[in-house]
Amino acid sequence: MKIIVCIKQVPDTTEIKLDPVTGTMIREGVPSIMNPDDKGGLELALRLKDEFGAEITVITMGPLKAEAIIREAFAMGADKAILLTDRKFAGADTLATSNTLAGALRTLDFDLIITGRQAIDGDTAQVGPQIAEHLDLPQITYVENVKYDGKKTLSVKKATEEGYQILEVETPCVLTVLSSANKSRYMSVRGIVEAFNKDINIWGFEQINVNEKKLGLGGSPTRVAKSFTRGAKAAGQLHEVEPNEAVEIIVNKLKEKYIIR
Repeated sequence: MKIIVCIKQVPDTTEIKLDPVTGTMIREGVPSIMNPDDKGGLELALRLKDEFGAEITVITMGPLKAEAIIREAFAMGADKAILLTDRKFAGADTLATSNTLAGALRTLDFDLIITGRQAIDGDTAQVGPQIAEHLDLPQITYVENVKYDGKKTLSVKKATEEGYQILEVETPCVLTVLSSANKSRYMSVRGIVEAFNKDINIWGFEQINVNEKKLGLGGSPTRVAKSFTRGAKAAGQLHEVEPNEAVEIIVNKLKEKYIIR
């Protein structure tokens, strides 16, 4: 079984700051981590490898410093890695990103593609489904658990707002996984040592099969005009009163807001 896991290096959102003038994210000095949903997807792949045997390739698009999360993936148990890095990929929105990744994936052999549900620096949940559409593959999103019959069929537990669904899909297919699906394993000491002895394949525009007009900023139909932090709510009032008085206070507040008359 050949599994490809798409991973992304993202800023640690506990350390995010925005430029008050431009409204853009200040990345300098902000630590980077592997996107949590992607790490959940990698753990799912590693569990399938533990049970059935598999070759796991991780792939990411980003600058050369994204090698850090690839080494982390190696230390957890990934076998191979591809880093897509090229100036022509810069400024990509989700569509251009998925076009880039799909272009690389077309050149590879795989039974299963796993991505995280979404990245914490964008929260769009679009790249995984877009990859599936580009490659004309069946997809299941919001995956919590997977059972494999050892041949071609996956039984997938998909989270929904009402609960969950159990779906069956045949490989090759695309799954987008929740970070809560699996508790990710720790890197082993041996894995950390071996991670720095493994080669990372560096691919640029010439190695993928995509029209240049569909890549990077030029291939992005959307733009982020400005980013801003969510405003803090005003301090509330605490009332320690009897139930009848509480009802009266609530009703009066609703009237003040013209919610009721």
